[in-house]
Amino acid sequence: MKALSAAERRRRRTLFVMAILAVLSTLIFGLFQKSGQNVTYGFTLDKEWVLIQQWVISSRTASLLFGVISVLASAVAFLQFRAGRTIGLASGIGSAGIMMSFLSWAAAGKFIPFTGLLQGALLLSVPLIFGSMAGVLSERSGVVNIAIEGQLLAGAFVSGVVASLTHSTFLGLVVAPLAGCLISTLLAVFAINFSIDQIILGFVLNVLVYGITDFLYKKLLIPYQSTWNSGPTLAAIKIPLLWKIPIVGPILFDQSIIVYLMYGVIFFINFSLFKTKWGLRTRAVGEHPTAADSVGIKVNRLRFMNVMIAGMVAGLGGAYFTVGGVGAFNKEMTAGKGFIALAALIFGRWTPWGAVSAALLFGFADNLQSVLGIIGTPIPSEFMLMVPYLATVIAVTGFVGRVRAPAADGTPYKRGESH
Repeated sequence: MKALSAAERRRRRTLFVMAILAVLSTLIFGLFQKSGQNVTYGFTLDKEWVLIQQWVISSRTASLLFGVISVLASAVAFLQFRAGRTIGLASGIGSAGIMMSFLSWAAAGKFIPFTGLLQGALLLSVPLIFGSMAGVLSERSGVVNIAIEGQLLAGAFVSGVVASLTHSTFLGLVVAPLAGCLISTLLAVFAINFSIDQIILGFVLNVLVYGITDFLYKKLLIPYQSTWNSGPTLAAIKIPLLWKIPIVGPILFDQSIIVYLMYGVIFFINFSLFKTKWGLRTRAVGEHPTAADSVGIKVNRLRFMNVMIAGMVAGLGGAYFTVGGVGAFNKEMTAGKGFIALAALIFGRWTPWGAVSAALLFGFADNLQSVLGIIGTPIPSEFMLMVPYLATVIAVTGFVGRVRAPAADGTPYKRGESH
């Protein structure tokens, strides 16, 4: 009998956990539920074309239905695994079934704006996606980027202030990447040129940005709020026809320009990383810098450039907090999103689409606790506030298992030394 590889054993463990959760959700949320109340799902937000307005179903029936779907999907995923086929679709359906089974139980007797729930999840994922894309660029090049939090915060601060002073969201968007680039340049200088420990350096830069923005917030933004901290916000742009597509349209195509820029960043980074000469060289200096150097690639120069670009991406994500959201800057308003973006990067195995998927998962968990907290659930509100962070911890420690970062990630390169 052929021994399973480490990756195959990891997938088998994941399937085993998913199967247990599927069975438990069927029993606890479905069969053992005594509630005779209905749950109502709403599927319209604006004036999009209507496929289905509402779906009213018994909470117990819905929980049981989705639980059974998750069990069947788990079985299909296991059979596909045994046959050596990809399990992505089946495992995705199984995971969604488990979530919907829980949601149908938790929202018994309530109304769930399902399309709004997904739209909110996407919006909460925006800074996480920008941050994780910055992490992909930096760490694929061999530089650990713990400073994503600081880059997001710097982008948010500068974007909000400039937009307030100029009354221009365009200028706010333009300067945000520059602010993130400034922080990443400090990271590159000390990590690449002076070989400072990149983990410690990243935390120091985060503290530096926290300190500077807090000081300026107290000295300028609070006393002179009407001038320095009352910027405009980006309006939503409806993409003709596409925004009218039922369910999907309002979620994806009725957004501000910064969300559309996010779509472009994702596709551009994924394409460039795996389909261009730059991407090949980037992956080479992140995995085997000595070999890359031997064929003429300027390892540290490429790393420096990529870290700066990563800072620009993160800075643009920071603009979402101010010009893309509330307009005004608030003290420490990124609230650890940079660290959750790092978790998404790890959960996504340092790949663009994997990081995006993880960021969307965390965004959904964050929005779910808000929606369930508003409508009222049998679950204590304190626990619901923990959901996004529990999802982060479980994803990184439980479902990811053992992952391998780029081989040279965090290792300074000096020509003539072997690594």
